[in-house]
Amino acid sequence: MCEECGCHEANQHTHNQTHKHDHDHHEHKTINLQENILAQNDRYAAQNRTSLEQKNITSLNLISSPGSGKTSLLEKTLTAVNENINTAVIVGDQETTNDAHRLKNRGAFIKQLNTHSSCHLDAHMIAHALPETVSDQTDLLIIENVGNLVCPAAFDLGERCKVALLSCTEGEDKPVKYPALFHKADLVLITKADLIEHLDWDENKCRDFIGQVNYNARVITLSALTGQGFNEWLDYLYSICKTNKS
Repeated sequence: MCEECGCHEANQHTHNQTHKHDHDHHEHKTINLQENILAQNDRYAAQNRTSLEQKNITSLNLISSPGSGKTSLLEKTLTAVNENINTAVIVGDQETTNDAHRLKNRGAFIKQLNTHSSCHLDAHMIAHALPETVSDQTDLLIIENVGNLVCPAAFDLGERCKVALLSCTEGEDKPVKYPALFHKADLVLITKADLIEHLDWDENKCRDFIGQVNYNARVITLSALTGQGFNEWLDYLYSICKTNKS
């Protein structure tokens, strides 16, 4: 249960809906709480965005459900771009430093953030992490958000691009079941493509669902294991970093 973004308030609101006075009062309180939290977050996000833009740092916010392959993708990505892009990574998890350890020694600066009870990173956490994570020499900042398709989509971190990861093992209809993330995503990565042949999964149907939510989103199907589609992903990274530095 998210104690930071107000989800717990929404749950209490539902439980009290048979009492009209409490319902109205609690609904007003919940809306105000969520508005205040998001407004404060947006102020920090704006500061983060300005700070990153002043340093000409391209920033990506990777969002997905747990187990979609974010860390495996980053392992292969950091190794591939090591000699060409000066990269820093902020890793978000509720607990453990497992993912940060996996990403070490691949040429990037790695910063672990543990959110504990919270189910997402927020802009204030990023603001505290930036001074020790990026420098004037950094070209690319990748933020690996906590595994969750819902709350991370609501919190702007000051990133330039949102990247949604969708594993083919999750089913084709996740974009229409969880539209907020896919509506905001600049890029959707369909991951674990090496498993498609073993699944009852239709890529065209999945892409159609993405298009229903976000017609303009770019979609790349890839596999960190086999390298399928990986060059297209790297070309995307090189293009946005080049655009940012020009």
